[in-house]
Amino acid sequence: MLLKTSLRSFFAHKGRMALSLIAVVLSVAFVSGTLVFSNTATSTFDRLFASTASDIAVRPAKPDPDEEDRPRAQVATVPAATIAKVASGAGVKQALGQVFVENAVLVDPTTNKQIGPTGGAPTLAGNWTETPRNSVEITSGHVPQGADQIVLDADTAKKAKLGLGSKVRIITVANGTHDFTLAGIATFKTTNPGAALAFLDTATAQQDLLGKAEYTSVEVFGDGSRSNEQLKADALGSLGAGYDVKTAAEQKEENNKSVGSFLDFMKYAMLGFAGISLLVGGFLIINTFSMLVAQRTREIGLLRAIGGSRKQVNRSVLVEALILGVLGSTLGLGAGLGLAAGLIQLMNAVGMHLDAADLQIGLNVPVAAYTVGIVITVLAAWIPARRASRIAPMAALRDHGTPAEARSNTVRTVVGLVLTAGGGGLLVLAAGADKAATGGQFLGLGVLLSLIGFVVLGPLLATTVVRVLGAGLPSLFGPSGRLAQRNAMRNPRRTGATAAALMIGLALVIGATVFTSSAVESTNQQVDKSVGADYVIASSQGVLGPEMVEAARRTPGLKHVTEQKDLGRLKIAVPDGRTVRTRVAAVSATFTDDFQLPVKSGTADALAKGSLAIGEDMARDFGLKVGDSVTLDYGQGRSQSLPVGVVMAKGDSLFNGATFVGIDTLAKAVPAGEIPADGQLYAKAAAGADVSRTLGLLEASLKDYPQITVQDKAGYKDLVQQQINTLLYMIYGLLGLAIVVAVLGVINTLALSVVERTREIGLLRAIGLSRRQLRRMIRLESVVIALFGAILGTGLGLAWGITGQQVLKDQGLATLAVPTGTIVVTLVASVVIGLVAALVPAFRAGRMNVLAAIATD
Repeated sequence: MLLKTSLRSFFAHKGRMALSLIAVVLSVAFVSGTLVFSNTATSTFDRLFASTASDIAVRPAKPDPDEEDRPRAQVATVPAATIAKVASGAGVKQALGQVFVENAVLVDPTTNKQIGPTGGAPTLAGNWTETPRNSVEITSGHVPQGADQIVLDADTAKKAKLGLGSKVRIITVANGTHDFTLAGIATFKTTNPGAALAFLDTATAQQDLLGKAEYTSVEVFGDGSRSNEQLKADALGSLGAGYDVKTAAEQKEENNKSVGSFLDFMKYAMLGFAGISLLVGGFLIINTFSMLVAQRTREIGLLRAIGGSRKQVNRSVLVEALILGVLGSTLGLGAGLGLAAGLIQLMNAVGMHLDAADLQIGLNVPVAAYTVGIVITVLAAWIPARRASRIAPMAALRDHGTPAEARSNTVRTVVGLVLTAGGGGLLVLAAGADKAATGGQFLGLGVLLSLIGFVVLGPLLATTVVRVLGAGLPSLFGPSGRLAQRNAMRNPRRTGATAAALMIGLALVIGATVFTSSAVESTNQQVDKSVGADYVIASSQGVLGPEMVEAARRTPGLKHVTEQKDLGRLKIAVPDGRTVRTRVAAVSATFTDDFQLPVKSGTADALAKGSLAIGEDMARDFGLKVGDSVTLDYGQGRSQSLPVGVVMAKGDSLFNGATFVGIDTLAKAVPAGEIPADGQLYAKAAAGADVSRTLGLLEASLKDYPQITVQDKAGYKDLVQQQINTLLYMIYGLLGLAIVVAVLGVINTLALSVVERTREIGLLRAIGLSRRQLRRMIRLESVVIALFGAILGTGLGLAWGITGQQVLKDQGLATLAVPTGTIVVTLVASVVIGLVAALVPAFRAGRMNVLAAIATD
């Protein structure tokens, strides 16, 4: 009986459920699509790594984890004799020496443009070997034969528009520039993970890529008589220390980690934004069922009058929500497959080749889809269902319509004020916190509590704010304006819930914009204040070879070129015996001419005289002051005792957490062959030289190295802004789904309110309100609701963004920038959203038959 009643009620009101269904479908599609894409990508790479990994791989011993990310010109290698030692072991069928480096750059000499990816996936150059598990096969031409031949993977050759016989150049940091002729094209047997591959013959790869007759690894394949673990143990036994040996399973796990970090970032970021859209969709569903319950007051009263219990009425509404959840989840799951295919095409466009025909729909996909869709729908419908169960049998005798809210709002007011005050207090504590980590924790809790507080207070704020927003409507639009204002105030709970959906999305947009605008402005001011260099020279590889540095030095019109070398995270011993790991950079003596250090104590020129420059936080945490002696451990038994010459004040992102030592000072403790290559160069124009003209000359000097970028101050600022804007636009795009769902909520509220007020609309038309005035009334009501949500969202977003800036003010985000243009655009956009959302409801209301509307029960 209960199920039959619920089914009949659901299908009788299916039109009114449509927009709630769309909200569930969109949110579930985002979740399921993200999971399907993640499963497909993970499965594809699993197959690639499993099908290409050797039984064991012998590599040089790994460096200290703190030195692993140090840019290196020289690649670690294993001696050629390693092959014979490993090949003689029991159960070994084949042992091959392999050369592969990631620090080479591929260039098309005819265009002088870089070939292959410039970020993300690597460019791998190495030797061609025939193994039982090659990842590629020659599909055009032949394998490299001789010192002037090269093979490229098919995807790289196609993108660069290269064919057999084309010229290809390889630039290495340590071993110079080499030109080749394209002799063959190789195609991936499984999938291309997005990398560019270049193959040379073994002798050429050793000479041109390594500069010596050694290998980067030895790949070993067994004959099946011994397990991979036994092969590994045998190899370690014969080779001794200084090697890192991994089985096929360990290689696969290592490769999956490197790819998985990117895929996990994508997955969790998208699921996070899907969660926001689910939250927004929850308000839409609450409104839908609240209005349906209100419209069915007489119907529910009749059910109670003929013996229906409160529990049965409650279950009846929840069963309708369950049907909506199941249907929305099913459709969303299907839409998610389409979204996953779209994401795969997007990845293909950027070079990560996945097969959309091989979507992996694991058990986690339907489980997540139905759990999310059903749980959010049923939870959202619980409050309206609870209200429905309290409708008394005598309600069957009332006229159809929304019952007046007799219940006191005291509890809502108290709870809302407590939550909002608590959230505001936490935001204040966050802004005043001494440490960014502590401030970040307060900020997260403050955002959560203030958001919930505004949602709870929304219906109470609606009456006051809507009255103010609509104050001018009667004088501007006459009866239509007055009715629109009163309609928006008629049911504050409904208006508050509708506006809350829009508020959440806009608050996040405004908060992110304030934060990113402050980051850009802070960086610009710090560059103007601290950077004296006219040019910044950097490479996409992270290292600059000696010939590149010399080419820059030879540029006419330069006063000097300053070098900066990344030494990695070095261990520093302080006088009281404690040690700390911190990133250290070695710089030329002219560094303090190119940068104005934020000196808190000491003098900047002490750096060039053999002293150390440390940050304020390090000095405070370890009780260091100018003149104290500390010991730097450079690794490999090299160490040096140096005095602290300058303590740098915090608050400048260019120097936060930095520690500097002079290159001349470093050279006294570390042999020239062990000193890392330059990571970045800074140059200053000579007195009287034209800065713009010298920029052109510097670019011309480095034109043979397309991986190098040369920027003046304005270009550097533009680069920072582009990087931040990329992040901001990604956030905008992902929040777009929440905004769409919020707009659906406004449409849904208006559409259902038109149905609810059918008789009222008929009476208005009967006493002389024209269709045009009626449509205008609904449009104005929609605009007022949208503006209400936009104002609340703007207030919250400003509070969050400003607090975020204050939390990081000592980390370089020193300048607050409030994007007034974005705020104005947001408020104007909310008006447009209100007008667009009202189009269909206003059109339907205007087409109502007057007599039929009056006769509606």
